Order: sequence, then structure tokens, then C-alpha cells
Amino acid sequence: MASSPVRAPRSLTLITLAAMAALLAACGGGGAPTAGGGAPPPAPVGVLAVQPQGVALQQELPGRVEARRTAQVRARVTGIVTARQFSEGSDVKAGQALYRIDPAPYEAALASAQAQQQRAEAGAAQARLTAERYAPLAEARAISAQDYAAALAAQKTAEADVAAAKAAVQTARLNLGYAQVTAPIAGRIGRALVTEGALVSAAEATPLAVIQQVDRVYVNFTQSANELLALRQALAAGRMQRSSGDSVPVQVVLDDGSVLPQPGRLLFSDLSVDASSGQVTLRAEVPNSQGLLLPGQFVRVRLAQATLPQAMLLPQQAVTRTQQGDTVLVVGEGNKPAPRKISVAGAQDGQWIVTGGLQPGERVIVDGFQKMFVPGAPVNPVPWTPPSAASAAAAAPASAASR
Repeated sequence: MASSPVRAPRSLTLITLAAMAALLAACGGGGAPTAGGGAPPPAPVGVLAVQPQGVALQQELPGRVEARRTAQVRARVTGIVTARQFSEGSDVKAGQALYRIDPAPYEAALASAQAQQQRAEAGAAQARLTAERYAPLAEARAISAQDYAAALAAQKTAEADVAAAKAAVQTARLNLGYAQVTAPIAGRIGRALVTEGALVSAAEATPLAVIQQVDRVYVNFTQSANELLALRQALAAGRMQRSSGDSVPVQVVLDDGSVLPQPGRLLFSDLSVDASSGQVTLRAEVPNSQGLLLPGQFVRVRLAQATLPQAMLLPQQAVTRTQQGDTVLVVGEGNKPAPRKISVAGAQDGQWIVTGGLQPGERVIVDGFQKMFVPGAPVNPVPWTPPSAASAAAAAPASAASR
């Protein structure tokens, strides 16, 4: 006979079910049921409602500093340098004495020229008196016409000799003045290129020093000819607007990343393109009252040549950039996020400049991506606060509580 299965007592089964129910209750923590019959709540995300605005397109281009005015002080007469009359690296005024060249030879030359002038003037006076005395005699036919004509010619020759002598005196006086070398412009003078006792030559135009004006400096920088052409085409088509004002403001970025406090202005762009590099040279004038810029120094120039009238700014963390294009997540109907392709024109101050793909007022997700476990699930949008503003808001109550 087949044996019948052994059945557990009913009381043992009830005890087992009660234990399992208690275990499930303990695992549930006794909390309230989740929304939607066990579904997780919508993930909180930070969103930014975009609005169109005028955005200046800034560019950073490499540049080099050049003194606004540069004067090379050179010898204009030949001689021995007897004195240096300036301090190297100091500021000099226009007309200030810099060097003295031995003036003795030029003083003698001036004296000789003045003596020649006196001799010529004496000869001219004699010739004039002779011509005046011959005049009535020629009218009375007491002398021949040829003698009178010769007297008039001698008078004119003597007057020409006087003019030449005066020019020689002026030349000698100029050479004597050139023996005292003065500053042609005001500015900062560099090191002395000659010392006392050196022989300088007017024929070779011996360099003596260099004076540069650096209170305001030029910054020469280059831009691609293709970029400049695209900019002009965009301006002509109306996609961009010229920067306001007669001149474009320019900021100079130093090697350490700091920006010069005083902005400059764009002066002009060259009319020709460098055939070797395809670059166009531009020049800006920049104040340099603090002397932070030195001639020959490499800097970066930041300028905005045009403005996008209807652009939007998004934090860079909100945009996903791939080879297929740039996309963002937009909170749509039912608070459901959806991807959206956008057009990016560039970056500015850690933000992307968006020129297409978004409508005014749309909410773009900026923060909280790591909380979105289920793609396409509704989210809880909250206004996004930039990190700097959030830290400042958090610091304010803390400082008030510490008082």
C-alpha cells in the first residue's frame, strides 16, 4: 500500500505565516507607502528658464605691445663724448640735455664762418658804393656802359657771397648746437649706448639711447582673414550687429590671467593680408598709467567686434556636446524631460552662447542629472542657482548667526 504524505499541523503553518509577515513589516521600516503604489518620487532637478538677450561675441587674440612713440637718439656731429647727463631708466622731458660732445671744433668753425661773413659783407659794401658812384657817370657817358655793367655784376656777386657766408654761419651754429644732444620727445629713456670718451660719428649716425613713450601703448594683434570675412558677412546679412560706439573696447589679458584694469580701444585693422600666415593685423591703444605693459611684451587681447541681438546663455554643464551635435534636456509637458538639439555660436565666461533650438521661457535642466534614474520619467523642476550665488546665500545666514 502507498503511504500517505505527512501533513504539518495547522497551528505550525499559522505561526510560520505570522513570522513572515513580521519580517516583511520590519524590512518596510514602517514608513509611508511610496507614491504611485511603490514608484519613486520625481527627481528634483535644477532648471533655468532661458530668455533671449544681446550677447557680445568676445574673442581672445595674441598680441604684442609696442611703444606709442619711439625716438632713437643718434649723433648728428662727430666728436668725443665728454658727459652723460641723464639717469638710465628715468623719465626725460623733450629738450632735456642727454649728452655733450666736445664743442671746441664747432666753436672754432662758427668763429671762422662769422669772419667769412664779415669779409663778404665788407666786399658787398664796397661793390655797392662802386655801383652807386658809377651810376651818374654812366648817365653822363663819362664811363662806358660795359664798366657800369661790370660794377653792377660785382655788386650782385658780393651780395651772393654774403648770403653764402650767412648760410655757413647758420650751419656752423647748428653743428655747435648738435654738440649738446637733447631729447627729441618726452618719455622713458633706456640704457646708455655710449660712455664718456667714446668717439661718435655723424656719418654713421652712432646710436646713443632710445626714448619710448609708454603712458599709452599700442597692442598689435592678428586675426584670421577667414574669421574677419565671416564676421563682415554676418554683419551685412543682419545676423549680427556692430558693437555700440565709435570704437570697439579692448581688454588686455596678462600672462598670469589677470585683466588690465583700464580698457583700451581698437584703432584700425590693416588693409592687407599677410601672405605667409593668412592673418590680418589690428592695432589697439591701451592706457598704461601703472606701467604694467612693456614694449615687446606678449599679451592676449579680448574684444567684442559684434553682438548677437537674440542669443541665449546656458551654463556649460547643461549642454552635451557630441559629434552628432549639441543637445540639452528641456522640461516639457507633465514635467517630462526631452532632448533638444541646439546651435552653439561660442563660449563666454563659462557659458555657451545658444543661437537656435530653444524658445523663450523654456526650462533647461542644468543640475540633477545623476538623480534621473529612469529616462523620460517626470522630474520635479526647481529654479537653478549658480554656485557662486548659492554659496553667498548660504554664507549670509551663517555670518548673521555668528554675530
